[in-house]
Amino acid sequence: MKNIFLIVIGGLFLTSCSSLQYRLNDEEITTSFSKIDALSHISYVAIDSLDLNVRIQSVTKEDNDINLVFLHGSPSSLSAWRRYLKDSLLYNKANLHAIDRPGYGYSNFGESLTSIDTQAKVMNEVVSSLNLKNMIVIGASYGGPLAARLSLENENVKGVMMVSPAIDPDNEQRVWQSDLTQYWLTRWLVPTGYRVAGDEKTTHAQELALIEKDWEKVTVPIMHIHGDKDDLVPYINVSYTERVFPNIEIITIPNTGHEISWGRPELVKPYIIEFMKRIKRD
Repeated sequence: MKNIFLIVIGGLFLTSCSSLQYRLNDEEITTSFSKIDALSHISYVAIDSLDLNVRIQSVTKEDNDINLVFLHGSPSSLSAWRRYLKDSLLYNKANLHAIDRPGYGYSNFGESLTSIDTQAKVMNEVVSSLNLKNMIVIGASYGGPLAARLSLENENVKGVMMVSPAIDPDNEQRVWQSDLTQYWLTRWLVPTGYRVAGDEKTTHAQELALIEKDWEKVTVPIMHIHGDKDDLVPYINVSYTERVFPNIEIITIPNTGHEISWGRPELVKPYIIEFMKRIKRD
């Protein structure tokens, strides 16, 4: 009976590890984007100080003068943005760049980096190595505060869009499943991507508190999009961003939860196009 139990647990573990990592390899991405009318390119940037390689997918067209940079939440990877990167309405207006955050996708998968400030410095090295100018940074969930922080690291960030951002340290939701990632007895049962997410979630409120005094220094335009039925990142985060950012616009999506960025891109894309027009006018 014990052996049968171990076999079942092992089978579930292997299945979860292969199906719940939310990532595609380079070949799968290349195949998936082979028919779009734009150049899709995958590159890696080495961050020597952290022994880290960061993966980026770029979809570009000649003469585009705006760069959209997409930062995913957790657990996730740059593949969460593939419906955006395949959209001709976007890639005909801007160069699109999606990044695997540290620990996810193919950026040192499984190795957690929980400091938002350090991640922002990593993202700055990445976009600087690509020589990106005139950037709008779009961050979902955990990627929201990271996008805002990046604007303080790089003067070429001209605007920030946060979609369902987990940014208020006093209203950070506890997710009991994250506890499983913090104990050696249960951590091995959790898929790798979820371990990294659990490490981030466990320290997220503390990390947000360390940097919140700097939000008043963010002067670029910010658009905050949030569903009013979000039960993972509470809608009250809107009250926080209204208070701490001097140049912010709030967009409320009624009767919608946390899945806006990856599950309902049709709700987000029109605002991206509107935001690009606004940045060009300014």
